[in-house]
Amino acid sequence: MSASKTGLEGSGGDPTIDLVIRPARHPWRWVAMAFVALLAAMLVQTLFTNPRFEWSVVGEYYTSQTILLGVRRTLELTAIAMVMGISLGVVLAVMRLSPNPVLSGASWLFVWFFRGSPLLVQLLLWYNLSALFPNISLGIPFIGPDFVQLDANALITPYIAAILGLGLNEAAYSAEIIRAGIISIDHGQTEAAQSIGMSRGRLLRRVVLPQAMRVIIPPLGNDTINMLKMSALVSIIAVPELLFAAQTIYTRTFETIPLLMVAVIWYLIIVSILSVIQYYIERHYARGGSRSLPPTPLQSIRRFFGLSRGRLLEADGKRSAS
Repeated sequence: MSASKTGLEGSGGDPTIDLVIRPARHPWRWVAMAFVALLAAMLVQTLFTNPRFEWSVVGEYYTSQTILLGVRRTLELTAIAMVMGISLGVVLAVMRLSPNPVLSGASWLFVWFFRGSPLLVQLLLWYNLSALFPNISLGIPFIGPDFVQLDANALITPYIAAILGLGLNEAAYSAEIIRAGIISIDHGQTEAAQSIGMSRGRLLRRVVLPQAMRVIIPPLGNDTINMLKMSALVSIIAVPELLFAAQTIYTRTFETIPLLMVAVIWYLIIVSILSVIQYYIERHYARGGSRSLPPTPLQSIRRFFGLSRGRLLEADGKRSAS
C-alpha cells in the first residue's frame, strides 16, 4: 500500500486531499493457481508412484527397432499426406472460387464427400477397393480399347490405401482453409495487380497467397498435428506405423499400458517439435502484418528471467536504502 498527496484547486481554496492507492486484488487467481497446482501434484504422484505404468518396460522399448520403424512410417505418412492434401487443396480452392459453375460445383462435391464421411470409413473403402473394381484399366473411355490393365489387389496395397485415404481427406479440409485465406485478402489488392496486366496465376502466386499465409498457416499447422495423430487409424488396415508397432509388441508380451505409454511419449515429442516449427513459420509470415514480431520462446524465457532479476535487484536496492 502506498499513499500520495495531490493538490486540487477548488472554488473555495486550495485543499490538500490524501489519496490512498490500493492495488487491485485478485483472490480467485490464487484459488485457481492452487487448484491447478493440486491437480499437477496429483498427476505427478500418480505417474511416479503407480507401479502399473512399469516405466522400466517403457525405457526398454522406447528406442527398440520396431518402435523406431513405426515412428519413421508415421512421419512418412504425415509428410506425404500433407503434401498431397495441400497441393490438391490449392487446386480445389481455386476451382471453388472460379466463376465456372462446373469447376466450382466439382470442387464443392469433392469437399462435401471427403469432409462429410469418416476418415476410418474412407480408409476401409480404399483398402477394399478390389471388391468394387477387381481390375483397373486405362484406355479410351466408353468405347475402348484398354491400353493398360492392372490388378487392384496388387495396385492398392495397405500403404497406398493409407496415403490415398489420409491425403484425399486432408485435401478437403485444406481446400476450405486455403479458400478462407484467399477471400480474406482485400479485393483492391487483386484489382491493383490486374490493372498492371498481371495474369491470374502470377496474381495468385505473387500477391494473394503470400498475404493469405497469415490466415492459412495457423489452421493448416493444426491440421498437420491432427494428421500425425489421425495416422494411427491406418493400423486398422495393418500399416506398420507407431501405434501398430506398439500393438505388435504388446500382443506378444501382454505389456499393454507400458507400450501405449511409449506411443504416447513419441507422439508428444513429435507434436512438440511440429508446434515449434509452426510457431516460427507463423512468425515469419507475421512480418508486415504487425508493428512488432512476437518473441521467440528463447526470447520470452530471457525476458522473463531478465525482468525477474531486475525486480530482485530493485528490491535489494530498496532494502539497502531503507
